[in-house]
Amino acid sequence: MFNLQAEKLEYLSQKLEHLKICLSDIKLATDNFSEACKIASLNGLTLYRAEVDHFDIENHPSIEGKNAGDHPKIHNTIVITRYPYGPDTDGEEFFTQIEMLSSVKHPNIVTLLGYCVEGFEMIIVTENVSNGYLSDYLEKVNSMHILTWEKRLKICIDVAHALRYIHYEMENQKAILNCDISSYNIGLDENLKAKISNFGFSVFISPNQEALYSNRSFGNIYYIDPEYEKTGMLKRESDVYSFGVVLFEILCGRMAGDQIYKESDKRLAPLARQRFCMGTLEDMIDPILKDEIGENNFVLNGGPNKDSLHTYIEIAHKCVAETQDQRPTMEVVIRELEKAIFIQVSLCS
Repeated sequence: MFNLQAEKLEYLSQKLEHLKICLSDIKLATDNFSEACKIASLNGLTLYRAEVDHFDIENHPSIEGKNAGDHPKIHNTIVITRYPYGPDTDGEEFFTQIEMLSSVKHPNIVTLLGYCVEGFEMIIVTENVSNGYLSDYLEKVNSMHILTWEKRLKICIDVAHALRYIHYEMENQKAILNCDISSYNIGLDENLKAKISNFGFSVFISPNQEALYSNRSFGNIYYIDPEYEKTGMLKRESDVYSFGVVLFEILCGRMAGDQIYKESDKRLAPLARQRFCMGTLEDMIDPILKDEIGENNFVLNGGPNKDSLHTYIEIAHKCVAETQDQRPTMEVVIRELEKAIFIQVSLCS
């Protein structure tokens, strides 16, 4: 058995026993973790997509005596995340993901369907995101044609709603700092509704707590709050910064780690701030979007209206401010993004 702390195993057995799934069922669903079922590998995690009818959940012994409503709604297709395993694995990220997902309920956060802890295996089962992840589109230039400006705005608003929820709207006197917002962790369902999928580095704070200090390394370097890097102080505004990087990725049609930014010797956010101040940020906009902007504010093929675009750019720039106290709350971010989509839809209808 790997080194998952005894109290955490106790938590799983007492609080979430009804979500336990046998390893044999998972192996059957994935054809023993075959390459054909594999959809991604990232930071040691391996993701598989499988059909839920392989699971005999209704007759599963782990839910005997439970009410029918205790188990989440069954989805036809599910995502199976296999965590790194071995004698030196402490299971911290695995347990945190389960603890956080079992504490949230929001349409823009993936639903936890089950988990497996057997031998050296640590596995989490969540609802499927049938249109993949936002990173899939940003990494493939041709795929970005699918995401019109209006669709991009809706994706941003979805994620913003999820962040407002975990920052301010949870029950039981809890709030969460996600600490790993990135395009890799934003799933898109069959309707392109966005859902945050990863909480492995997240931390609980109390609703009236503004900050906490940590020396942990969180998430992807291209999205990390620079003030946290310098001081170790985590705040809600740290998530706002990471979200701001995603906003600029969506605007520019490239991942934050794209080679073009590495060649400029700057990360995306500092480069965007510099270009914003110089008045040259529009040079960075996704060519797919620029091709769809006509002269005199005409909009072609679902491209951005200039007022909508400028509203978006203003709030994105504020999100990636260098210091935490200069960044807006998610409430403000949502208001501005909804203004941007209102302008877009009303002037294009």
